[in-house]
Amino acid sequence: MSHKPEPPAMPTRAVTKEDVARAAGVSHITVSRVINSPEKVSPATRERVEAFIASMGYIPNLLAGGLASRRTRIVAAIVPTISHSIFAETLRGLSEQLCMQGYQLLLGQTNYSEEAETGLVEVFIGRRVDGLVLTGVQHSPMTRQRLKAAGIPVVETWDLTDTPIDMLAGFDNHAAGRAMGDYLYQKGYRRMAFVGGDDPRGMARVAGLRESLRHHGAAEPVHLVMPMGAFLQAGREAIGRLLTQHPEVDAAFFSNDVIAAGAALECARRGIAVPGRIALAGFANLEIATEVLPALTTVQISAHQIGLTAAEMLLTRFDGDPLDQAVHDLGYSILERDST
Repeated sequence: MSHKPEPPAMPTRAVTKEDVARAAGVSHITVSRVINSPEKVSPATRERVEAFIASMGYIPNLLAGGLASRRTRIVAAIVPTISHSIFAETLRGLSEQLCMQGYQLLLGQTNYSEEAETGLVEVFIGRRVDGLVLTGVQHSPMTRQRLKAAGIPVVETWDLTDTPIDMLAGFDNHAAGRAMGDYLYQKGYRRMAFVGGDDPRGMARVAGLRESLRHHGAAEPVHLVMPMGAFLQAGREAIGRLLTQHPEVDAAFFSNDVIAAGAALECARRGIAVPGRIALAGFANLEIATEVLPALTTVQISAHQIGLTAAEMLLTRFDGDPLDQAVHDLGYSILERDST
């Protein structure tokens, strides 16, 4: 029957690896092996050392280990905002996959600013992260220069391009906007609007919608620009403006499900029939799209899979293995619900 060792008196300084080694009666190399390569230590010794590590509150110096191996086991992800659930699934997939392999995730937000992205890239490279995950494919020349000079693995996400910095996991925003235009036109809608920010991905979606309507010979869509990172209240305000300023509009395509849900709630409050008076469609297939009434038609994307794929590509590169492919188009689909 094993007993948990009694910890020595609380030290007045940080507990070191040598302290643990003395208390456990082993060498400091054995303590290192228990932490970094536990399979190389006998179960009895490993259990004893782990017990002393826990009882003494020892925290390994990860930076020192990183300097020795030239790895910090830290990956940084940069997103436009952490206030929106639209990027949460990607971050969850990224974190899940990395953490299983002993990597930690640092997070930065740009508030849709290229200048802020450049600053974060410089900070994270200075912190010697092992890899970077970026949102989108449009970056400042300075950001591209810094990343090329750093020589670390980089994954761009949430979009596609023929000229990625390094690796890419995303989908075609332009094609997704075009597909929604085709769908709404086939459902009989002729005067459409796009409601969303003027960030690159939003602009690609409205460009796709515009291309679709031109192909069908329909009227040019109204483009109602909203603050980037808009929430439910912005959707409420947007539908009011749209119906007042453009009463001819019979279908509205929103750049994400959150503002589309705000529009649906405002229509319900005003007694405006959806889709009888106006059809509503969102983007991303977030949980809120099924919680409002009527449930929202949306562009379904693989947000969680984007994160998983980005992590898998990074881990492959960290291990020095060749990639099967450096660009993953994870696609999209139109998910029809009652709002159209």
